[in-house]
Amino acid sequence: SCFDSGSSLAVLVIQFYGLSIKDLLQQMEEGLKTTDPHDFSTYTGWTGIALLYLQLYRVSQEASHLQRALDYVKRAMRILNGRKVTFLCGDAGPLAVGAVVHHKLNNIADSKDCLSRLLQLQRSVLSPDSEMPDELLYGRAGYLYALLYVNREIGADTVDEGTITKVVTSIVESGKNMSAEEKKTDRCPLLYEWHKKQYIGAAHGLAGIYCMLMQPGAKVHPDMLSELVRPCIDYVRHKKFRSGNFPSSLSNESDRLVHWCHGAPGVIHMLIMAHQVFKEEKYLKEASECADVIWQRGLLRKGYGICHGTAGNGYAFLSLYKVTQDKKYLYRACKFAEWCLDYGTHGCRIPDRPYSLFEGMAGAIHYLSEMAKPEASCFPAFEL
Repeated sequence: SCFDSGSSLAVLVIQFYGLSIKDLLQQMEEGLKTTDPHDFSTYTGWTGIALLYLQLYRVSQEASHLQRALDYVKRAMRILNGRKVTFLCGDAGPLAVGAVVHHKLNNIADSKDCLSRLLQLQRSVLSPDSEMPDELLYGRAGYLYALLYVNREIGADTVDEGTITKVVTSIVESGKNMSAEEKKTDRCPLLYEWHKKQYIGAAHGLAGIYCMLMQPGAKVHPDMLSELVRPCIDYVRHKKFRSGNFPSSLSNESDRLVHWCHGAPGVIHMLIMAHQVFKEEKYLKEASECADVIWQRGLLRKGYGICHGTAGNGYAFLSLYKVTQDKKYLYRACKFAEWCLDYGTHGCRIPDRPYSLFEGMAGAIHYLSEMAKPEASCFPAFEL
């Protein structure tokens, strides 16, 4: 193993967080000149690039990175449209990132303004007759993430507990209603669907929603976690294919997708969190089985991005490494990083938004930058 000594790991880290990242960053900046000027989202637009620069600032403490983050988030905030409210695809992302960037730059009035606008979005989230889904990309869990993100970055009570509890309650009630409709209240007390399908993965499905409910910052009562969330996690566990991978939805029998958005690379985060919350070894054991699937099948021809690419799959190893300190997972994360370093040489499909955070080059750079401090890594717009 290349991790027999700290020095060899240091050499790798220097290689990762060196010229290669700078070169990719230059390519990304050049490419961004040709992208959709009206896409403000974290997922594929300007806010995602701001989030990348915030990460580079976190790793390097270079003031120029923080300034770039401000430039991009300002660009995003000028074109908000009020149609969606999530961190990844709606107004909540730019407003939350804006609040954090301004806070770090000590622009207190601007930070508070972003925060106030973020909190105003809760009306549509809490409205019982809104058609809003609950998942991470377009739904309530994505708004909850924005609130938790602000509290992590600015301070624990930046968004008050009452507001967070209201959002959590609306997610829980929605899940109870769907479960009752489907007559699954015993096995899966909280059930969710998106576009008439009960998805399992992190982006549109159960794994992403349960992850948000298990976040310590969501302050969900331990009894509620035990009685409502744990049986749901066990329900999802039993949907596993023989291969160790997971289907994209409850009704799907195809063992094809090994992505963060659909399959084991999203479910592994749910299992790791379940282990941390419920302290049961079975969750960690199954997370390590997911990691084996990702190691075997996770270098994707679909691209290098975070949502359905190699970088997103690499985060599974980093998350498991943080919990277990097992160097095997750090080794695997580094091998996936090596693949990302050779960007564009594997004949992968070129994504629709090739320079974006969740589909393209910005996501690969974000992942590569984690190698400087793997124990502090954090899957953007998902982990906290």
